[in-house]
Amino acid sequence: MSHMIVVIIAGGSGTRLWPLSTPDYPKHLLTINGDRESLLQKTYQRAKRIASDIYILTEASHAHHVKEQIPDLSEDKFIIEPARRGTASCIVAALVHLTNRNPSDEPIAFLSADHYIRDVSGFANSFKIAGEASKKHAKIVLVGIEPDHPATGFGYIQKGALADEHTLVYSVEAFKEKPDYEAAKEFFRSGNYLWNCGYFTGSIDVFKQAMKDYAPRLYEDYEKLLSSGDTYENVYLGFENISIDYALMDYIKDILVVPASFDWMDLGSFGDLHKAADNDDRGNHIHGNVEVEDVENSFVKNYEDKPVAVIGLDNVAVINTKDGILVARKDLSQKVGEVSKRISGKGK
Repeated sequence: MSHMIVVIIAGGSGTRLWPLSTPDYPKHLLTINGDRESLLQKTYQRAKRIASDIYILTEASHAHHVKEQIPDLSEDKFIIEPARRGTASCIVAALVHLTNRNPSDEPIAFLSADHYIRDVSGFANSFKIAGEASKKHAKIVLVGIEPDHPATGFGYIQKGALADEHTLVYSVEAFKEKPDYEAAKEFFRSGNYLWNCGYFTGSIDVFKQAMKDYAPRLYEDYEKLLSSGDTYENVYLGFENISIDYALMDYIKDILVVPASFDWMDLGSFGDLHKAADNDDRGNHIHGNVEVEDVENSFVKNYEDKPVAVIGLDNVAVINTKDGILVARKDLSQKVGEVSKRISGKGK
């Protein structure tokens, strides 16, 4: 096993899968598709394939749940965000926590806790290549996903020249915002674009240099947090709520990417969840005390004792939990996030 550190980012507010997930119980804590392990636990098992030194960055509101799910990590391996401040602040907090604890030239792989991946060996292989490339070139190396359809819901990475032909590491030509459907079709056809799923590797030294060169404000945040002592929480809460892409990645001139050799799902909606689930011959995924009649292509989950009946519907998601009831057309399930924010705004 090549030397590497893993930081699993287990933040997220759980709005897009309401009422299955909530801000206090986000998506990565859920078990999907009858699995015994949650998305976070499966990510942790994958992380063990690429590193023996694993940290989990999570947020104060649900840190206790995270610790319960990963009981074999010591207290020092948890990095707790006082409140959500975007992925840029997460990365700064992780780098501060790792400074003085780990060699500053050892690659760190940052992983999201809530992605759904089946090909664990392919996953380990891609990160091994990314870690080695990061060390060899002293650069941040992304892992991008080969698109299998023209998706409009993800940002894209445009591949540039080959930086290493033995391991198929490319330079990054450009980042592209979430495209409209026509542009997504072009990206997909060309074969030159990868989905940007927020996977990257780089050592403390590499990140410090990148911040100094391209995001001095972020480097200032790092220095402030590093020397904050008892004022850690106040310093952190003063940070801008911004993603690592907008704060840093978009500005770096010499960044590399490895095309992933594994399957990947974001599970950003009930439509996605349904794709990952086991279905019956009518395309339905049914869970709990549920009766259906003349129902097709639907995702129905009941976590309460009282029965749920669905009749004569097609292409719907019906979710009943202690936190609420959702009935949605599955192709509109990406709108759940907006609605759940309005609900939590009413201070239930």
